[in-house]
Amino acid sequence: MTTIAILDSHMSYVDAGEGSATVVLLHGNPTSSHIWRNVVPRLSGAARVIAPDLIGMGASGKPDIAYDYADHAAYLEAFLDALGVESPVLVGYDWGGSLALDWAARHPGRARGVVVMETFLRPMTWDEFPAGAVEFFRTLRTPGAGEQMALEENWFIENAVRATNGGITDEDLAVYRKPYPDPASRRPLLAWPRQIPLAEAGGTFEPAAVAERFDAYVDWMARTPEVPKVLLTASPYSLGSPAMIDWAKAHVAGLEVASIGEDVGHHAPEDAPGAIAEAVLGLLDRLA
Repeated sequence: MTTIAILDSHMSYVDAGEGSATVVLLHGNPTSSHIWRNVVPRLSGAARVIAPDLIGMGASGKPDIAYDYADHAAYLEAFLDALGVESPVLVGYDWGGSLALDWAARHPGRARGVVVMETFLRPMTWDEFPAGAVEFFRTLRTPGAGEQMALEENWFIENAVRATNGGITDEDLAVYRKPYPDPASRRPLLAWPRQIPLAEAGGTFEPAAVAERFDAYVDWMARTPEVPKVLLTASPYSLGSPAMIDWAKAHVAGLEVASIGEDVGHHAPEDAPGAIAEAVLGLLDRLA
């Protein structure tokens, strides 16, 4: 991995391959660029492939910031600027997919294409949130209880990853665990669930600032048919529920929906690196 100074800290990243296209792979919570380890080699013969550790995660620095959505977006923007990335193909899952859409919306005309899976396509009501996760995420968003769960018990690493991706090895889980040896180091993991814009049915989405950014990329997705967008789906459904897929088909211009297989968990690159790589390569072929 390579490290580069970004703002008041540093970010670590994988940089492999070369070509006329640049593919940026963005991970989610609580993983790191390690999750793309079996995707990068499949893409690096066709493009330059960059996979950063988001700020506060993986081998990247842990500055004294809130780790809210705006922080992550700012560090990602500075990172891509520092590497001279002008017109990327953005690929992401979970928060990485959301950050990809946010970057594309805030840099009109620059994203060549977007591939997302298991991500937040828009603000959601609690009724739309994956039913099996509602109780956990309500607890994570509760002051005190969330700190106990995410910081003291390290729930994201010790419970959540294997709950959705049971085939992960002890060795790979150890890679994800390493950056978070104590409660203070786990603050980024707790910040993420508190950034999801959620509401009771008919209520106001909170946090409002993140809901506004989601709304902005919803608008971008609707009015940019010239930018190809690929939504990858898996089973069992999680964030990519049938209802959300139907919403995307009705509201996202230039959309292609493709399956990456059955029994693929939330941290999809762990279970389906080949299918994800094939989808990205297919997009690169179309762009060429």
